[in-house]
Amino acid sequence: MNALTKTLIRKAVLPLGLFITSMSIFSSVNGQSSYQGSMSKTVIEGTSNIHDWKMESQKGKVTATVTLDGASVKEIGAISFVLPAESLKSEHNQMDKNTYKALNTTKNPNISFSSNSSSIKPNGNGFIITSKGKLTISGVSKDVELVSHGKMNADKSISFTGAHTLKMTDYKVQPPTAVFGTIKTGDGITVKYNLVLKAP
Repeated sequence: MNALTKTLIRKAVLPLGLFITSMSIFSSVNGQSSYQGSMSKTVIEGTSNIHDWKMESQKGKVTATVTLDGASVKEIGAISFVLPAESLKSEHNQMDKNTYKALNTTKNPNISFSSNSSSIKPNGNGFIITSKGKLTISGVSKDVELVSHGKMNADKSISFTGAHTLKMTDYKVQPPTAVFGTIKTGDGITVKYNLVLKAP
């Protein structure tokens, strides 16, 4: 290889290398990243003819495609959340068993939500995210709109909190009973969630 050829190659490779490096830096600052849940807490609250009740889980898995603009969240794309139904626990084992039976967890082990896109509006030090997607309970999927409060934390993780009210019968789930039917739960429940996501 003569000197002229080597010089031409160097002149071609150097700009290409600088371009790739600059694009890599731009992507890391202003590009899309796949965030994953590092903490998840889901609480389901309901009523009965005796007293209010709740079930809680910290085993949900969530992923989201996030586009950053510097240190702020510009856009949130696809979101996926999967909760093992039998990870939900109350203070009463029999109620748990009755709930799993009502949810038919043998056939439908997971509760899930998926959305292809979300809208974001600034709100104080954070933002409000509105996600339209599919909520699946006991194998039945419904179109829902979830509204959450989000914020970027100092460690670059993103927190989401929100709540959604629904009727169990809309998902073909019969409200569970206990003590030979003397304790009857109400049809309406509220699902509260607190999620923290980090870039891998």
